[in-house]
Amino acid sequence: MIGTLLFAIATLQTLKNPLPLPIKGLHLGAPSAGELSKFTNFVKDDLTKEGVNTLVVEFDYGFKFKTHPEIASDGALTEPQVKEIVHACHDAHIRLIPQINLLGHQSWAAHTDSLLVKHPEFDETPGKYPNNKGIYCRSYCPLAPGLHALLFDIIDELCDACESDAFHAGMDEVFIIGDKDCPRCHGKPPAELFAGEVNALYDHLKSKNRQMWMWGDRFLDGHSNGLGEWEASIVNTQDAINKVPKDITICDWHYEHAEPTPAYFAINGFPVLASPWRKSDLALEQLTMVEALRKESNPKMGANAKGVLHTTWCGAGPFMRAYYGDTKVQKDAKESAQCFKDLFKKIREDEAAKS
Repeated sequence: MIGTLLFAIATLQTLKNPLPLPIKGLHLGAPSAGELSKFTNFVKDDLTKEGVNTLVVEFDYGFKFKTHPEIASDGALTEPQVKEIVHACHDAHIRLIPQINLLGHQSWAAHTDSLLVKHPEFDETPGKYPNNKGIYCRSYCPLAPGLHALLFDIIDELCDACESDAFHAGMDEVFIIGDKDCPRCHGKPPAELFAGEVNALYDHLKSKNRQMWMWGDRFLDGHSNGLGEWEASIVNTQDAINKVPKDITICDWHYEHAEPTPAYFAINGFPVLASPWRKSDLALEQLTMVEALRKESNPKMGANAKGVLHTTWCGAGPFMRAYYGDTKVQKDAKESAQCFKDLFKKIREDEAAKS
């Protein structure tokens, strides 16, 4: 009887102090071919030392797709080159998750990405915004005929090359959705359109036994909570949170304040990762929130707080150079690399204290 009670107490304590974090992740852009050897060594030598167990590599269209070769961007990696990343991750016991940023982010400044260049019929706003002036980024139309057949082909091909059991679909910072001039989307609620696209991608990934990951900002109401138009939605997509499956992993990015939104996603039943960028004090506060959720919440809600996914947004090359102490690299790369080091040092210290 006493032994059973002691076991129950120990089990409760384990639930209340469930370190280590299940997911200790880093998000990086795909390396160039010239950076590949340095990148694989970085994975095997340095990410293992830091304690990273999950690596999200954003390829976008930087892969030489065989199914749709027309949308491969300049300098795209070949399958044998991607296999070098796969083997490095296997050697380092790091889970590799590829990413293609979908729906929004189909352009940057005057440059339109290859999907809409080669398939302008998928554009949400064809003929509008010449040279992308007056907008942040172009979107594809989620109701465009033939779109998903192409997307599913390239998702499957990239995931197969990466030997991955999950896929990161991006879907952040979507501003163009349900455009008034789109013959397919006009008049449809943005939340319905956004949820429909999430569900289409989710259903396909589920059919392939893969998990779906995505950024969480378009599920947050930027009007009611002061988060604004970048870290949340002001185009009325926020109600989509109630129209999508609850086993999508949400990467909850905030770069100016340690917003308590990991709790919001956990309460709503989603696995969630806090995603900092370049401010160490903010990253440590976000880590504290995740650890507190795991420690203080009931076991089901606490288990939804999966850990962290550190972001970089400077390219793999500059991030690695900054990590190795190159003082000539740009400021945001230096800040992100230092933030990453500080965050993962604190994770290792916290885990050591609980061991």
